[in-house]
Amino acid sequence: MLNIALIAHDRKKEEMVNFAIAYEHVFAQHRLYATGTTGQRIMEQTKLTITRFMSGPLGGDQQIGALVATNEMDLIVFLRDPLMAQPHEPDIIALLRLADVQGIPVATNIATGELLVKAIERGDFAWRELVHKYKPGAV
Repeated sequence: MLNIALIAHDRKKEEMVNFAIAYEHVFAQHRLYATGTTGQRIMEQTKLTITRFMSGPLGGDQQIGALVATNEMDLIVFLRDPLMAQPHEPDIIALLRLADVQGIPVATNIATGELLVKAIERGDFAWRELVHKYKPGAV
């Protein structure tokens, strides 16, 4: 079971909801996390259970970043709006930097998101289970 974060900027939330609907059968087999409004909208349109954090600008990106920093997140789908300045851009950059440090796959657009979800369907993320199994302090 993977830990998957779903994050979407305001103008990408509808796209994220449609993505979650399309891959609900995959996401239902994993633990999902999301920033506030994104998680709420997905839960309203699907039967998925999502652990919701605060809205991104209010610290939600940093809350997810804390899971990334401790290598407890396996995949992030972050549908970013490249044409709109974000007031919490430093938080976004910090989250992406942490994902790079920990080697966590990140999709920032729907095309890459679909590739990663298809990889999950095929079982290509089994290497993440090894990360969890051999994490320092794991039994």
